Amino acid sequence: MIHARQALLASGWAQDVRITLEGGRIDQIAANIAAQPGDVRVDTLLPALGNLHSHTFQRAMAGMTEVRKAGRDSFWTWRELMYRFMDRLTPDQIEAIAALVFVEMQEAGYSSVGEFHYVHHQRGGAPYDTLAELSLRVMAAAGETGIGLTHLPVLYTYGGAGKVPLAEGQMRFGNDVDRFADLVADARAGLSNLPDDARVGIAPHSLRATSPDDLARALADHQGGPVHIHISEQPKEVEDIHNWLGARPVEWLLANAPVDNGWCLIHATHMTEGETRAIAKSGAVAGLCPITEANLGDGPFNGPTFLEAGGAFGVGSDSNVNISLTEELRTLEYSQRLRDVARNVMVVGEGSVGATLYTGAARGGAQALGRDAGEIAPGRLADLVAIDSTDPTLCALTPDQILDGLCFAAKDSVITDLWSAGRHNVTGGRHIARDAVVARYRNAVADLLASL
Repeated sequence: MIHARQALLASGWAQDVRITLEGGRIDQIAANIAAQPGDVRVDTLLPALGNLHSHTFQRAMAGMTEVRKAGRDSFWTWRELMYRFMDRLTPDQIEAIAALVFVEMQEAGYSSVGEFHYVHHQRGGAPYDTLAELSLRVMAAAGETGIGLTHLPVLYTYGGAGKVPLAEGQMRFGNDVDRFADLVADARAGLSNLPDDARVGIAPHSLRATSPDDLARALADHQGGPVHIHISEQPKEVEDIHNWLGARPVEWLLANAPVDNGWCLIHATHMTEGETRAIAKSGAVAGLCPITEANLGDGPFNGPTFLEAGGAFGVGSDSNVNISLTEELRTLEYSQRLRDVARNVMVVGEGSVGATLYTGAARGGAQALGRDAGEIAPGRLADLVAIDSTDPTLCALTPDQILDGLCFAAKDSVITDLWSAGRHNVTGGRHIARDAVVARYRNAVADLLASL
């Protein structure tokens, strides 16, 4: 049982709320009721967000790429540094890094994650004896830390638009469609070691890393679950796809693939007005990673047009350079303000920007991850987060202002408790497995640095 002084239910704010959980789901909700002995008592209860896009291994290189060298730095120069770092990682290190990231995500308020996983093979590209070895390592980290996992094995066949062969730094990613199908099947078998809320989808990496025929075959083989794809992240990517396929990435995808509400289009940052509205109409989720998109110089999303068209969106931590739910949401809004030289942009008409950001990302993240969550209502997965509204950053606010305060004034330190499908993994602001996970991560990083 959970008792909250106040809670944001699907129907709105309520006081003195008592929630009963059953089988990882919300069973009953009662308002205006006193706490009972044995209840977990919290201050303010919210639906927890899903982190819809993550590459966990990149967390260990945070801070290693912020040095300017001769010439102009860009996403593409960062990518070369990332390839060199990734090429040294062992299975043990990948698992240890993933476990740390999953702990940090939950402490930041994320109850679930979409792991967009593209490192599949040994250094040089030879498969492991178990084809899905590294997927299983990510799953082991999820099992240890209790986060809700939507695992997204990545199809990465080519090194660039036009079927350019894989470069040396990309050899650990590469699979043809047949081997990719085997890898996905092995990953699905690994679900038997995880709670029932875990999922496996697929992730064609991008149009530049696959081909029309391969994409069609992979989608035909798909046995259900979310489909995620990088789309329109960089101007060069848009230009390369247009030169190859005769259409811009979003334009081509919507015309040639069955894009619907089971899809998530990651980094939709370079789109025309028409493309923006077309994604919204398709029902697909726009997967936004504002901290990473700022860090890599990707550019801002066309938020106002997308919201006006009724589009669904969620947020992800992508490169994990800074895992912070509050920073992710405020960076999304601030990117719009800087572009438009205006305030309070991410809201249709009038109303609370914080509520639009938080509740929109809660619903969109759940949709993108294939989780029956995103709001506090009977029958939904118990993906819940508690915050302390008596914190100095929030204590002067009414309930209707809490989400504005959370998005624009608070730190992640206001988070006290978190449940992933009813698993109470964060208490007192700390993950229950933090100490063991951090110790193993430090050892893994020490071994990694020794090998560089």
